[in-house]
Amino acid sequence: MSKPRATITAVGHYVPDKVLSNHDLAKIVDTNDEWIRTRTGISERRILEHGATSDLGAGAMKALLKNRGVSADTVDLIVVATVTPDMFFPSTACLIQEKVQAKHAWGFDVSAACSGFLFALITAAQFIENGSYKRIVVVGADKMSAITDYTDRNTCILFGDAGAAVMLEPGDDPHAGILDHILRCDGSGEKTLHMLGGGSLNPATRDTVDQKMHYIYQDGKSVFKVAVVGMADVSAEIIERNHLTGKDVDWLVPHQANLRIIDATADRMGLDKSKVMININKYGNTTAATIPMCLSEWWQSGQLRKGQTIVLAAFGAGYTWGSVLVRWTVENAA
Repeated sequence: MSKPRATITAVGHYVPDKVLSNHDLAKIVDTNDEWIRTRTGISERRILEHGATSDLGAGAMKALLKNRGVSADTVDLIVVATVTPDMFFPSTACLIQEKVQAKHAWGFDVSAACSGFLFALITAAQFIENGSYKRIVVVGADKMSAITDYTDRNTCILFGDAGAAVMLEPGDDPHAGILDHILRCDGSGEKTLHMLGGGSLNPATRDTVDQKMHYIYQDGKSVFKVAVVGMADVSAEIIERNHLTGKDVDWLVPHQANLRIIDATADRMGLDKSKVMININKYGNTTAATIPMCLSEWWQSGQLRKGQTIVLAAFGAGYTWGSVLVRWTVENAA
């Protein structure tokens, strides 16, 4: 008997109401709308004024359960990708479990920055494929505004807050669901993208706060050089090793960090830009939420349809990066 195939059976997302536009940021730091849009592709982002990452994740999971038509108590496991947990412990997965009343589920968090959703997705898929569980929710959620320095114009223009989720269940079609993945990391990237304060290396003190060590630090040029190659390479590799070309791919679903990195990935795959999911203009970089939010929005609009072949791709702090090949199995949105 062949093992079950982990398949995505539902999607959902949640974004806060507050919009922070480029024009709003221009009132806070020395920047302007044109400068931000031409370099990043971002026009606005959402900000969660009250609440935490678990609220974003719970909102996404509630939408997901509604779309699937099932109750929270049927979920076996919750895997949460985030770098902005509500607190070190308990895990954000535990907090989401309580907020949605998924009383029969256990859960844990995964930290892989902007690649977090892919790492969490493939981790969760193993539990489906080895027969341990029948229904798993994978959440990507981050309240990036909580760790963003709004006096640093190099980083504050990039990030927003959001949560998104997918449901994994076993499927019996060997040619559908999650077909292949490539995941990688390189710890030498720590110096160029990190948050130094708050962990065991630099516990919170007055000095760490004064030195702004609890905010994101990014050497943008260095990260861009590595990301533009890394994300493009694994995206091209996964279609080549599955004997596909850009013509066989219906959608590239890239992490929404920078429009130029997304364009380079599509070019490397030989993919027309019309086949690339892009919503960075509306939300900015929401870290672990970007990929599942694209899936949810495109499914909701009827553009992502059952039977389509898609490639998920990301690059993040660590460095971490990867790609996942999926044949979509969710019934078309009504």
